[in-house]
Amino acid sequence: MKDTFCPKCKSQHIVKSGLAKGKQRYKCLDCSYHFTVMKDGKSIDPYYVIKALQLYIEGVTLREIERILGVSHVSVMNWVRKFNVKAPENLEYHPTYKVLTHTELLDLFKDKDSMKSSGCLITELGDKFMVIKWERFKRK
Repeated sequence: MKDTFCPKCKSQHIVKSGLAKGKQRYKCLDCSYHFTVMKDGKSIDPYYVIKALQLYIEGVTLREIERILGVSHVSVMNWVRKFNVKAPENLEYHPTYKVLTHTELLDLFKDKDSMKSSGCLITELGDKFMVIKWERFKRK
């Protein structure tokens, strides 16, 4: 029980106190609070949280982030709220993206004309790379 602690006062002075709905119930000896052990739930690697937020900041939609990273768009939306990330103000453009291997990435930059009048961001995704590209606005 050394990993178990009281959720109310954080004390580790606890004793078993029966069962509740088939789960072990505990009583805190310091504050007399009764509780059951919290379920662990699924945790997502912080790497994917950071990548999802980076993509969101670059203007990639929640559903596209879901398809790219394999993480629920609802999770991404919750992270955006939790970390108070703001969407880009200028929504007149929508970036295009490609997921490429190292060789494909090198081939992309061999053709210098493919990058004229555009900006890009490259981010690593495991053993591949994502290139986010957007066209610069043309002034009239």
